[in-house]
Amino acid sequence: MTGSTHTPGTAALVAATVAMGLMAGLFYAYAISVMPGLGRAGDRTIVEAMQRINTAILNGWFAVVFAGAAVLTAVAGLLHLGRPELPWIVLAFVAYGVTLAVTFAVNVPLNNVLDAAGDPGRVTDLAAVREGFEARWVRWNTVRTVACAVAFVSLAWALAI
Repeated sequence: MTGSTHTPGTAALVAATVAMGLMAGLFYAYAISVMPGLGRAGDRTIVEAMQRINTAILNGWFAVVFAGAAVLTAVAGLLHLGRPELPWIVLAFVAYGVTLAVTFAVNVPLNNVLDAAGDPGRVTDLAAVREGFEARWVRWNTVRTVACAVAFVSLAWALAI
């Protein structure tokens, strides 16, 4: 690499790509392993596991990457105005916007309902709690996984240009 490639715009684009890759990987892991595995478990197991995951994921590391993917992509876009990478960065920003919209409109509210069900040992109808959660959560996680993967690939392509 020449010295001219080491710019704030390149640094922002690399950071955005890494953050987006981490988010895409997180959603992908749920899509191909976590939820299929829990789907083979009993009602109490999936309800309790998801309640605990919902609590555990709310940490600083997750927050930095979750928000950072959007912020860094926006910064990279601003630093690439008028450059050939910009359309790919914009596509990534829009695709991650879809990811965020699905997360806040569907997955988080479903997580909140699941958490509000209370202690799985005291829930009288765990099958109903699971039925109100699992299929819809999995379906929309697939949507956000695809959208986030599109965002990641778009940023990776912008780096390649």
